[in-house]
This record gives sequence, C-alpha cells and structure tokens, in this order.
Amino acid sequence: MSQSVTRRQTLATITAALGTSLSPAVASSAAIPPPAPMAPAPFALCLNMSTLRGHKLGFVKELETASKAGFQHVEIWIETLQQYIKSGGTVADARKVLSDQGIRVENAIGFAPWIIDDDAKRAQGLDQMKREMELLAQIGCKRVATPSIGAQTPDSPSIDLKKAAERYRAILELGDQTGVVPQLEMWGFSKNLSRLSEVMYVAIETGHPSARLLLDIYHIFKGGTSIDSLPLVGKPAIEVFHVNDYPANMTREVITDADRVYPGDGVAPIKETLKRIKDPNKSIIVSLEVFNKNYYAQDAMTVAKTSMDKMKKMVAGV
Repeated sequence: MSQSVTRRQTLATITAALGTSLSPAVASSAAIPPPAPMAPAPFALCLNMSTLRGHKLGFVKELETASKAGFQHVEIWIETLQQYIKSGGTVADARKVLSDQGIRVENAIGFAPWIIDDDAKRAQGLDQMKREMELLAQIGCKRVATPSIGAQTPDSPSIDLKKAAERYRAILELGDQTGVVPQLEMWGFSKNLSRLSEVMYVAIETGHPSARLLLDIYHIFKGGTSIDSLPLVGKPAIEVFHVNDYPANMTREVITDADRVYPGDGVAPIKETLKRIKDPNKSIIVSLEVFNKNYYAQDAMTVAKTSMDKMKKMVAGV
C-alpha cells in the first residue's frame, strides 16, 4: 500500500470521526427553534386620580400614593398638573417625580369644549386643547380624554353626528401635531354621545387612523348599551378602559357618578366585559375611576391599596 493511500485513509477516518462527534451537536442546535415572543399581559392596572381626587393631595402626593400601592400606570387630571406648575413646579420636576415613582401617565382627564356648536367657543376650546396636549407631551403622556363637555346637559342641543365627526377629526389632527391622541369618551348621562353606537359612528366617520374610544363599565350601563356590542368596536379602537362597579338597587335612570364602587362590590358584569375587550396582541389599560364620597372620607393610602387589591381580583382568570 502506498504512503498516499495510507494518508488518505487516515484523513478519511479522522474526518468521519469528527463528523460523528460534531454533527449531532450541529443538528441539535439547528433543530432548536428560537424562543417564542412572550405574549403581552392582557391588562395593565391603572389608577384614575378621580379615585383620590376628594383627598386633595396634589400632583406629587397623588403619584406617591399610587406608587406605594403598587400602581405603575395612572390617569391624571390636567387641572392638577397645571396647578402644580402654577405653584412653582416645572415640567422637568414633574418628569422627575414620575421617573422616581416608576409611574407612567397613560391618559389625562381634560374638559376642553371641542364639540359644541358655538363656533367662537369651540375655537377657544381647540386652543385650550392644543395647549393641554403640548403640556402632556412634555411629561410623556400620549393620550387625553375628550368627552362631550359643553353638550352633555339635558338642555344641550342635539349635535348632528356628522358634525361631531368633523369636530373630532379636528382634534385628532391636533394630536398629529402634538403626539397626544384624543380618546373619544362616551358619557352615559350625556345628551350627546351617550351610547356605543354614537361614538363608534363618530370615530369611524372621521376617517382618521388614530381615532380611539374611551369606554367605561358605568357609562355603558348608564347609557343603555349592551356589553354584547363591544366586540363590534374592533381591537385597535380600545387602548384605555375605565372600570368600576355599581350597586344592585339602582337603575340606570337614577344612578350617578358618585354611586360607583370598587370592582367586585356591585353587580356589573365586569369579567364578561373584560373578556369581550381582551386583545391577545396588546395590553388593555384598565383604569379604576370612581368618585365615591365614602372613599374620600378614608385614608388615601387605604383607598389606593384597596383599589389595587380589587383590581387584581377583577382581572384574575380573565
């Protein structure tokens, strides 16, 4: 046998041996699929500062109280932020407070009259809203509630829904400029935009991709909308959803904002409602909004901690 043949045989043997020892590892590595992306949590628990509003804590103390109770998401009232700045605080100070407390402002509650028929007052309302949006953008808030303020009382004129859509589009375009998206809020007691069918029509008729609805368990009941209609809304349209409960002994005709209670302390179909709005592709921000005078009479931290406990039970198993 020649030396070259022997050399070839030796190399073949070594190559085969190496191939045997390495190929399983290579094959095993290739067979392992990449880790699947984690699905977002169905709900992010949020505290609307209406729940603590009666305690008159002010901007900083509200945030500190919410944070200590375990909340990382809040809805603020624009008026409270404005008062903080008028009293000597700055936007930079507000951002630092939020950062220090580990809190994100998901939405803000404001009352600029954007929908009314009076052209001059509506123009003033749009100017107000633009200033408020610009302020919110500076603290990292990307949303603002826009209910039918000024057109909600029983003696208010009925507003044509096409006009309402034109006016909602006008503030959506302000959102394009500022980066803060107005959330069309349904008020069940309002003369205008009290039912899901109305706010859906207005949002769709704008033809604007950023149109969003801000709904509320109490207002769904108050306005007489069935929760079975909620799947018709479409998943992108709901980012923030207000939660609460209502007593069994009150009809929708007589119940008021102040009668709302903690989730689980009434008869509202909360879990069924949450199942209908749940989105596998994103977290829905569920925000506790109550105006209960009995809660305002309690210690603020007790209310905040109770709110968190009730909300954890509310989303369990949904």
